[in-house]
Amino acid sequence: MPRTRRRLASTCIGTVTAGLLATGAALTAPDEDLPQGSDIAMGAYLDFGPQGVARIPTLSRWLGGKEIRVGHTYLPGDQWAGIEGNVSFLADWAAWRKDGDDRMFVLNVPMQARNEGRIPDRQVARLIREGAEGQNDAHFTKLAERLVSLGVPDTVIVLGWEMNGTTYTHRCGPDPENWKAYWKRVVNAMRAVPGQEFKFDFAPNRGTDAIGWTKCYPGDDVVDIIGMDSYDQAPGRTFDEQISQPYGLQQHVDFAKAHGKRISYPEWGLFRNGDNPEYVRRMLKWIEQHKPIYHTITDYCPHGVWQCKQNPDSSRVFREALTPQVPPVVPTPVVPTPVIPTPVVPTPVVPTPVVPTPAVPTPQVPTPSVPTPEIPKPEIPKPQVPTPAIPTPQVPTPSVPAPEVPTPAPVPSPETPSVPPLVDPTPTPAPTTPTPEVPVPPVVEPPVVEPSPTPTPEVSVPPVLPPAPSPEVSAPASPAPVPSPLVPKPQPPTPKPPTNSKQWCVPLNFGEWLSKLVGNQAVCVKLDWGKESGLWPF
Repeated sequence: MPRTRRRLASTCIGTVTAGLLATGAALTAPDEDLPQGSDIAMGAYLDFGPQGVARIPTLSRWLGGKEIRVGHTYLPGDQWAGIEGNVSFLADWAAWRKDGDDRMFVLNVPMQARNEGRIPDRQVARLIREGAEGQNDAHFTKLAERLVSLGVPDTVIVLGWEMNGTTYTHRCGPDPENWKAYWKRVVNAMRAVPGQEFKFDFAPNRGTDAIGWTKCYPGDDVVDIIGMDSYDQAPGRTFDEQISQPYGLQQHVDFAKAHGKRISYPEWGLFRNGDNPEYVRRMLKWIEQHKPIYHTITDYCPHGVWQCKQNPDSSRVFREALTPQVPPVVPTPVVPTPVIPTPVVPTPVVPTPVVPTPAVPTPQVPTPSVPTPEIPKPEIPKPQVPTPAIPTPQVPTPSVPAPEVPTPAPVPSPETPSVPPLVDPTPTPAPTTPTPEVPVPPVVEPPVVEPSPTPTPEVSVPPVLPPAPSPEVSAPASPAPVPSPLVPKPQPPTPKPPTNSKQWCVPLNFGEWLSKLVGNQAVCVKLDWGKESGLWPF
């Protein structure tokens, strides 16, 4: 940290010494294996606790999205408990660090309690000797264990920073030799903790201050980074003087190269010269040129450029220099392509041979004809009524004359068809040939259907002669029944006779001899003059 109290500059002895040191560093060849990272990790000290963690994203947005890769804070140096890492804000910083693999956590660690207590040199010398004897090793062992347990074993430890000045109790000037021995005790105690990967940064003030910082350098075996805190203040009125002065910026770079170490700038910023954009511009250019492993600006007044509003010009320069520059899009010149006419080669017309398409006959698949089975219509035989051979019965002529019976006038009936005149039953000698006996089935008399009231056309019908009255004949002693004519039973049943049919039953007497055989029967003759008989031509 810079001090406001001025000290007298050393005279020619210090100047000559610084020149000799610079000359010796320049003559020493740098280590070729020294890593020279091109990517510079940038950060800012924004606050020691959670507020500092929370402000990092806002600073990044202010810088146009530039990544803030370094988180930087300080342990309190008033009591040993704080130096042991027994503070809660360490967990916040550890969580931030673990959120990004390329992030870096930088922690400034005091080497003495009451580190800013304005302790006199004689008492400081005694404390230095106690540390060199190992009386404080346990405090630093606890700190190392605390950091490993938080998951940040690769923390950069800025131990006993600005040891060449007069501000802090852990200063080197009162006893440089024991101070170097004390540094080694602290580093060895922390490296003895399992799991640690710490990097120890030796970071003096720029310039001579109380003692040349090279006199306090503890050795390459216990130093990993050689840093420098550089504010805009004397010695050096201009930035060029800050570079060339004894123990200045140039000597710092040369000394690190001579020892094969990377450099850093844990603290830098404005101070005595106020808002000085030239200093900010030159410092950023110096950083870009020499590629430190990291750098962090102290961003509070009077040093800062973001949280401190009293340095607007320096703020503008800082912001413009660190905001990622988007390269302008250079339009690609459009070179017109010469249009070369493509020669038109006539395509020869090759006549396509006409290949007749073979006519493939469509196969005619015959449709299977399913023959409809002819169901024979059952023939219903018409009942053939055989005309019975009616033998003329021999009727003896009675000796008694027959009474005269008046013949009634014939009355034609429109409903009943005319019956042809019956044969005169005059006895005729019958043939003596016997008729074979045929079984007579029972006669089924169809019901007499009343004629329809529909008027029948008048047909001239010969007059119906009434049957002649049978003469009274003395019957023989045992007259035989008159046999019925043989009528076969129709199969199927006799259909219903038409309305124009008529059935006549005539009692016949076949004589004594025949009557004994067939009995006295009545012969019924069906007379049909319907349309189906063929006798109806009208």
